[in-house]
Amino acid sequence: MAKNVLGGELIPCSMDPLTGFFRNGKCDTRAEDQGMHTICVQMTDVFLAYSKSVGNDLSTPISEFGFQGCKDGDYWCLCLSRWIQAYDDGYAPKVRLESTHASVLEFLELQLLEEYAVVR
Repeated sequence: MAKNVLGGELIPCSMDPLTGFFRNGKCDTRAEDQGMHTICVQMTDVFLAYSKSVGNDLSTPISEFGFQGCKDGDYWCLCLSRWIQAYDDGYAPKVRLESTHASVLEFLELQLLEEYAVVR
């Protein structure tokens, strides 16, 4: 059973849009996931525009892959390196901690993630 950064069971990030490297709704990972789609983030228009500007267009639908495109308010399993890049550039989106894979803690401190935690 995969764990989240809080030590509990990894819960789904989003079923609509369906996210995750394995398209099972979870930010789960294994060796094949070289992009480490492990951090569950809440999309904003500002982040989507930023992401598109650095070559990762998450808002435009790609029907042949069944991708409807993300919009403001959606949750998505983002590549860890993209979140770090957005953080470094001042555009890091909020993080859903209970849906973020524990492996993220090998690269980021929990305290930093908590500063960016989605408030419910």
